[in-house]
Amino acid sequence: MSPEGKPRFVVHEHFSKHHHFDFRLEHDGVLASWAVPKGLPKKAGERRLAIAVEDHRPDYISFEGTIPEGEYGAGEVKIVDTGTYEPVAWKEDSIEVRLTGTQFIGTYHLIRFKKAGEKEWLVFRSDD
Repeated sequence: MSPEGKPRFVVHEHFSKHHHFDFRLEHDGVLASWAVPKGLPKKAGERRLAIAVEDHRPDYISFEGTIPEGEYGAGEVKIVDTGTYEPVAWKEDSIEVRLTGTQFIGTYHLIRFKKAGEKEWLVFRSDD
């Protein structure tokens, strides 16, 4: 949690076997995490694939550096943006949050894409 008691988020750029972005939301003592191959959308209406991955420890929110070869996620990790968010709705198949970062500001939705599989979600930004 932030000093103000708000949950935090981070967007990591991950230069691993497959370049992608990681979107992580602090929730219930962990960082709920998604790999977003093309990064979070900045414009309202753009939809992007987000693949649910394992939860991470909360201290990973500030990680930047290199994950060594042979370890899960090996490669360079850089923070693209970090900040706080306001949870609007958090359900099993849909999440709505208001992000307050430096690059990502606004309402974002994660919707489970059931037809594609259990781990596939869509992420999009709505008009505020």
